[in-house]
Amino acid sequence: MQILGTILAGLLGLAFGSFLNVCLSRWPEGESVVRPRSHCRACGSELAWWENVPVASWLALRGRCRTCGSWIGARYVLVELAVGVLWAYQAWGVLALATASDVPAISPFLHWNLYNSLARTLAWFLFYWLVIALAFLDAENLWLPDWLTIPGIVIGFASTVIYEAVGISYSDAPLPLQQTAVTVSVQLAISITAAAALILLIRWIYRLVRRQEGLGLGDAKLMAMLAAWLGLPGALLAFFIGVVLGGAVAAGMLVLPKRDSAAWGTRRLPLGTFLCVGGVVSSLWGTAIVDAYLRWAGF
Repeated sequence: MQILGTILAGLLGLAFGSFLNVCLSRWPEGESVVRPRSHCRACGSELAWWENVPVASWLALRGRCRTCGSWIGARYVLVELAVGVLWAYQAWGVLALATASDVPAISPFLHWNLYNSLARTLAWFLFYWLVIALAFLDAENLWLPDWLTIPGIVIGFASTVIYEAVGISYSDAPLPLQQTAVTVSVQLAISITAAAALILLIRWIYRLVRRQEGLGLGDAKLMAMLAAWLGLPGALLAFFIGVVLGGAVAAGMLVLPKRDSAAWGTRRLPLGTFLCVGGVVSSLWGTAIVDAYLRWAGF
């Protein structure tokens, strides 16, 4: 069951990743994601069914349109693989709990916790779909649309509150569900506000020093979304990873030959993309990384 469930989740992830590619190509142009059918962006020829098979079609066509030979782009296969692998990883973890032979002996509240974990896993599927969408939208268009980040904040907030409150209330030392939900909601709201305020503070300082905008409001909303899903420590870890990655890319650009007349110091980098990468890393290994850092720091 664990293996079959993981394979199914991975295949669904590939399919939803393929749909996400359609969205990433059409959203910036204001086009419908339903009509017309999938087609080559260069020559307009409609794709046959076998040209829409995630990953396999791209590999079979060697990344080029069958009709005109135009380069399709590596983004298509990267998005599909990212969603598929992350969904499979999440499914493997929760199915390991569901299929454990000694699970019934662990706690009388097991079934509630199991259902809670399954619901949280479905929520994580949406989270990964969102952050991958935002990462590529920002990388390609320097765009973090509100109609992705704001619903992401709301859904992340609700999902985290329910998961934490139910987990605490149905533990071996239960607390009243309503009381726990209120406490978790207040703490999470503070975390979301603090995460967004960090970006706004940096944005204000940059504008004060450079007399121009350095960060967009979309980055602040993205940080708020990460805090809604990961909590403040997880969001701060994502921010740190994002800044390190962004710095490494900027340093690499400095040593490359200049390709145009634009000054390197004024070139815009997609911070949102780096934050999304940091968010994925934090969601997978954030607790272990933070714990290791605290041990190293002597806390």
